[in-house]
Amino acid sequence: MCSKDIKSMSFDEISNDFEKLSQERYRASQVYSWILKGAESFDDMTNIPVSLREILKNNYFIPSIEMKSKKVSQDGTVKYLFELSDGELIESVLMKYNHGYSICLSTQAGCKMGCAFCVTGKNGFSRNLNPSEILLQIERAQKDMNIKISNIVLMGMGEPLDNYDNVIKFLKLVSDEKGLNIGMRHISLSTCGIVDKIYKLAKEKMQLTLSVSLHASNDETRNKIMKINRRWNISELLEACNYYTACTGRRISFEYAMIKNFNDTRRAAEELTMLLKGMLCHVNLIPLNSGGNDGTFQKSSLGNIYKFKNILENNGIQTTIRRTLGKDIDAACGQLRGKHIHKEVEKIDGNLQ
Repeated sequence: MCSKDIKSMSFDEISNDFEKLSQERYRASQVYSWILKGAESFDDMTNIPVSLREILKNNYFIPSIEMKSKKVSQDGTVKYLFELSDGELIESVLMKYNHGYSICLSTQAGCKMGCAFCVTGKNGFSRNLNPSEILLQIERAQKDMNIKISNIVLMGMGEPLDNYDNVIKFLKLVSDEKGLNIGMRHISLSTCGIVDKIYKLAKEKMQLTLSVSLHASNDETRNKIMKINRRWNISELLEACNYYTACTGRRISFEYAMIKNFNDTRRAAEELTMLLKGMLCHVNLIPLNSGGNDGTFQKSSLGNIYKFKNILENNGIQTTIRRTLGKDIDAACGQLRGKHIHKEVEKIDGNLQ
């Protein structure tokens, strides 16, 4: 029997296994509680008999991740680079707000989506993360900073809906009252617009916030920066968003990176107004992180961003400008991983010469 990642298992899965191992159901509940509370070893489970701990060691493993580097910004934002058990690298960002601590999590090592202004995809896609590897990012940050995280943003490396099953399992585990007990209304999931998975997510009826990376007011513009738009256009995407709202009653948050002389014009604002009018939604304008691309795209001036915001608000669309955090520590997703990968390539090249 191959060892199983017990941290990625639901209570029912553990309970069913324990039945096959001739163990009482309440023992499954005890072990499940230990796992969700961050136990790093089966020997930490002091209310579990030694004989059962040996069975656990022979049939399961508790995964771990290693902190490869940590950067702390002047504004208190913390950027982590974690190494997984197979050597893959992922990033997480811890942010402090008045309401508490939020963490931006990775769901994949790399990304397939190829958005033109995002550095993560430029370094390639390696694999999906397991539920445990997403959970561990929270646990390591909490332990490192000795704090309690109250909000989660699935907006780090990777496309969450491209790792659908593992992300759904993570959401159920992280919101379980036996563990971290972070409510769905404190969780945001960001997608570039995988339409069929938005419909699937809607049917889960989870009360999380769906954030959609729109970044353009028409298909011609969006096609230039987001490959996904060639598969599902804006009309199809918005139809899925309306379905999501109808199923869940939840407001959609549209993310819109402000790119100088590209999507930040008055005309673009007016087009966006026509697209979103009547929808239960909110627009989050994001000052582009110019360090996240090769210089092709530059961020809009603050004046243009406010003009854009005013046009939307004057037409009844709730709009905010994202507060920029961690600018001095490369807090945008993919930057630390990218730098590490390039350093390793340089080392290899140097050794070959």
